[in-house]
Amino acid sequence: MAEMAVLDGIRGCIRHGEFVPGQRLVEADLMERFAATRAGVRQALADLAAEGLVERVPNKGARVRVVSVAEAVEITECRMALEGLCAAKAAERVTDADRGELTGLVSQMRTAVEAGDLIGYSDLNHLVHARVLEISAQRTAVATIERLRGQLVRYQFRLVLQPDRPQRSLAEHERIVAAVLAGDPAAAEAAMRDHLRHVIDALAAGVR
Repeated sequence: MAEMAVLDGIRGCIRHGEFVPGQRLVEADLMERFAATRAGVRQALADLAAEGLVERVPNKGARVRVVSVAEAVEITECRMALEGLCAAKAAERVTDADRGELTGLVSQMRTAVEAGDLIGYSDLNHLVHARVLEISAQRTAVATIERLRGQLVRYQFRLVLQPDRPQRSLAEHERIVAAVLAGDPAAAEAAMRDHLRHVIDALAAGVR
C-alpha cells in the first residue's frame, strides 16, 4: 500500500472512532492491517502527529492523542471563526444544485431526529458541514478546519447523546442552511458562529 494510502487509512480509523483516544498504535499491527512497510507506517504516524491526531510517548511508541475538554473548547473556538467565514462564502457561491442537495440533507436530518437515529444524525451533521465547506471553495480555511475537526472525534457522538441536543442542533443547522440558500453571507456566518458557540457551551458544561 502506498504511503498516502496508509496515512489515509490510519487517519480514517481515528476519525471514525475505530482507533480510540489513548489507544496504542503498534507498528507491526498497522503494517499487517495496511500491507505497509515499517518505514511507511512510521512516516504516516509522524504525519498524523503533526496533524495533532497521534502523539509519541517516550519508550511506549505512538497512541491516538487524547484531547481534553479545555482543548476541545479552544479548537471549536477556532472552528467558529473559520467555519463562519466559509458559511459566508458558501452563501455567495451557492448554486441551484447545491440548494437542492442541502435541502435534502436537512430533510434527512429531520427524519433522523424524529426516528431517534442519533448515529445517522451525527453522520448527516458532518455531511452538512462538509458540503458548506466545499461550496465555500475557501481551500485554506477548509484544510485547517479538517485538521481541527479530526481531533474532536472523542466528543463527536457524546454531544449528540445529550438530552434534547439533537433537536436544538437540528434547528441550528436549519438556520445555517436557510441563510446559505437565501444567499445571505452575514446571516450564514452568524448562524454558523451561533451553532458552534452552542457546541462550545455543551463542551464547557462537562461532556467527558
